[in-house]
This record gives sequence, structure tokens and C-alpha cells, in this order.
Amino acid sequence: REILILAGEVAIRARLLNTPTADEIWRALPINGSAQTWGPEVYFETPVQVEAEPEARDVVSAGEIVFWPEGDAIAIAFGPTPLSRNGELRLAAPCNIWAMALDDVAKLRSVHAGEAISISVVPS
Repeated sequence: REILILAGEVAIRARLLNTPTADEIWRALPINGSAQTWGPEVYFETPVQVEAEPEARDVVSAGEIVFWPEGDAIAIAFGPTPLSRNGELRLAAPCNIWAMALDDVAKLRSVHAGEAISISVVPS
């Protein structure tokens, strides 16, 4: 299962993982929102509500796309956040990793708060 994330002028393809969160997001597609930023992280609220999975974590790798259960939001970090130490990508709270980007998430640097963001199924 592949998705397309459009944020401002940026397009990123991603492959869903086999997780309960990925299943819930897949069922909710398409999802549209308004981009928010937190340092080098883009996030946006969704209609999806899921609990933290046992594997949820607050330190991620570039390219891991997460769901933030506390905010019902999808987040993509592409650099050290305000909470990061020693260059890590530390999120505000433990998040569910549900997809892996197939394109460079650093392209999200050009996305500004308030820009439209959407996630849809990649046509086969």
C-alpha cells in the first residue's frame, strides 16, 4: 500500500507498514488538513483516533512517518526538533510509526504553517 503526501509544492510517496495505525489511516483516506510546523517537523490534525501502540517511540529516523495519538495528528520530522539532543529526531511524545517515506522528507523544509496538506492513495 502506497500513499502520496502533498504539502504546499512538495510531493512525497510513502509505503504503509503493517500496523493497526496504518490500517486506520488507510481506511480514512483521503485525508486533508492544514500544515503546522514545529522546528523541522511538519504535522497536521486528522479525523483518525488511535491509541499508542506498544512500539510507539519518541525518537525516530528520517523517513519514518508517525501518528501522534495525543494530538490525533500525522507528523513527519526531517531534522532535530526543539527537544532533540545530539542531532536525534525527538518528537514531543511517543508516536506510532505507520509508514516509511520513499522520497526525501527534507523537501518538507519549504512547507509553511497554514499550507494545504493531503494524503491519498497512489493510483496503481
